[in-house]
Amino acid sequence: MSEQEQIYPPATRHLAEQRQRLAHKPADAFKAFTQSVFADGALPAKTKQLIAVAVAHVTQCPYCIQAHTKAAMRHGATPEEIMEAIWVAAEMRAGGAYAHSAIALETITREQGDQPAQPWNQHDQFHTNLIL
Repeated sequence: MSEQEQIYPPATRHLAEQRQRLAHKPADAFKAFTQSVFADGALPAKTKQLIAVAVAHVTQCPYCIQAHTKAAMRHGATPEEIMEAIWVAAEMRAGGAYAHSAIALETITREQGDQPAQPWNQHDQFHTNLIL
């Protein structure tokens, strides 16, 4: 795919200025919110940025992946820490798919006319089994 055919336009100063010009109050509020969220607090900024890298991979936002990877590195995160955060995101995404299989299995049971299974928290059981 050529640069002209990119799905996502590159993040540019022009786009940032356009957002600010078209809706300056929400843009200012969002910037202040972001600065507040990522400031050192009960969690250090580095940890918050590692969380953001992981969440960015789950939400699949290429702009967020780039921005928060850079920010994590600026706050001292190592490439190994960043990759581990990404693996945590991958496990949680896969775990969600595994846990939601209960919906399909329950539907199969109902459609076949069998008795529904007893309710239980499959996600908790999955993680309990991994830890034990």
